[in-house]
Amino acid sequence: MTDDGIASGRPGLSKPSDSPELSDEERLAQLGYTQVLARRMSAFSNYAVSFTIISVLSGCLTLYLFGMNTGGPAVITWGWVAVGLMTLFVGLSMAEICSAYPTSAGLYFWAHRLAPPRSAAAWAWFTGWFNVLGQVAVTAGIDFGAASFLGAYLNLQFDFKVTPGRTVLLFAGILILHGVLNTFGVRIVAFLNDVSVWWHVLGVGVIVGALAFVPDHHQSASFVFTKFVNNTGWGSGVYVVLLGLLMAQYTFTGYDASAHMTEETHDASTAGPKGIVQSIWTSWIAGFVLLLGFTFAIQSYDKELASPTGAPPAQILLDGLGATAGKLLLLVVIGAQLFCGMASVTANSRMIYAFSRDGALPFSHLWHTVSPRTRTPVAAVWLAAAGALVLGLPYLINVTAYAAVTSIAVIGLYIAYVIPTLLRLRKGDAFDRGPWHLGRWSRAIGVVSVVWVGVITVLFMLPQVSPVTWESFNYAPVAVLAVLGFAAAWWGASARHWFLNPEHARTIAREAARTAPSGGAPEKVDP
Repeated sequence: MTDDGIASGRPGLSKPSDSPELSDEERLAQLGYTQVLARRMSAFSNYAVSFTIISVLSGCLTLYLFGMNTGGPAVITWGWVAVGLMTLFVGLSMAEICSAYPTSAGLYFWAHRLAPPRSAAAWAWFTGWFNVLGQVAVTAGIDFGAASFLGAYLNLQFDFKVTPGRTVLLFAGILILHGVLNTFGVRIVAFLNDVSVWWHVLGVGVIVGALAFVPDHHQSASFVFTKFVNNTGWGSGVYVVLLGLLMAQYTFTGYDASAHMTEETHDASTAGPKGIVQSIWTSWIAGFVLLLGFTFAIQSYDKELASPTGAPPAQILLDGLGATAGKLLLLVVIGAQLFCGMASVTANSRMIYAFSRDGALPFSHLWHTVSPRTRTPVAAVWLAAAGALVLGLPYLINVTAYAAVTSIAVIGLYIAYVIPTLLRLRKGDAFDRGPWHLGRWSRAIGVVSVVWVGVITVLFMLPQVSPVTWESFNYAPVAVLAVLGFAAAWWGASARHWFLNPEHARTIAREAARTAPSGGAPEKVDP
């Protein structure tokens, strides 16, 4: 570990991140790490990972039923516009920091570098744990949504009876598929992510075009932009509107993947931040078009809300386009969701790999091992899949489990997203900017980001339906507090003595040197 690595808590050079002559590997070494993962991704591939994880064909449609009950068309439409704008602010703040610190450690590394030296390790520790929680939950949410839509297709095509148990089995099967794909290495995943971008763009275009021209009946603009529906049991319309923002906010998650993939990306200090921002604004536009297409094409609100498939978007396709075309386009949606889940497992595993590289997870020595054949963190891939499966299991007894999982994803990820931004605001002009930055707008954008995340963190822990029972309560606070309690207890009892401690880092480096794959290098720079 060099003196300017992560354990020192200080930037390595006076202006390390804006030195154009530095290669990706040299910049990574400045940050305290040696190149181990294969650097094969282009800037487009880096963007493609985040765009694929946001996946408007996944997030928008898997929570469309939630939106129909919690605010209806008006909140679905205007909530998307408002949340997309706020998310762009959050992403811009993150992108600026990513440019300065392009490493797969991502958010917790940023927190460590930006925090006051005495508390830097603690800030990094809790940021990392929130990021792990959010990453696992978003993987669970994506693949569980894919399982629900796959169950709907099987029901339509083969009269497959959809039950909670069968949905969980499909969920497990999809996680296994994504684990296998990620085991084969970054090259196949990068290729599939590139394909996924065009799948999403063309898929949205074909679906919206079909819904615009084929159905005999379309809803009015008044219905799409002003129709309010409240099937939550709560009497307050304002409260329901705020809860309804979850559909959009959950969709806008996972774009930190561009940061986690920077150690595998060329020109990382510019490609990483551009990937974050571009994935948000392109998804914002594509999602708005998609939601308008589906909402205008609703034939019967009550019928599609109570669809036997359990997926109103599938029923809208069937009612508006007919059985054959509806099923074909439903397959397009499922394909996009499968691409999305695969990319989420990729980003999740890189976060686990980086965090365990600093000893922050139980059995860290296992999770940061890298396959000598593919140079990918295979053990971390399977831990990501297993953690997601555990979060989805409560669906067997809790009818609102899916909404709870998506709430956990939003809360965990956005707390991790905003902590580095808060610390960057505190650092002021002492922050060493990278080649991609916000200039004089940095502070204003950062303040908006922090305030917005504070609001949604509280909001999505609140009950979503009334009356609240054991079968309908929002267990997001339980999951968040359980992880936070575990992390706090471990920090107080042990981790505060060694996490990101230079001597401990040297021990990790020596261990990594003994286990590094052929052709690789130790995962930390050892003096």
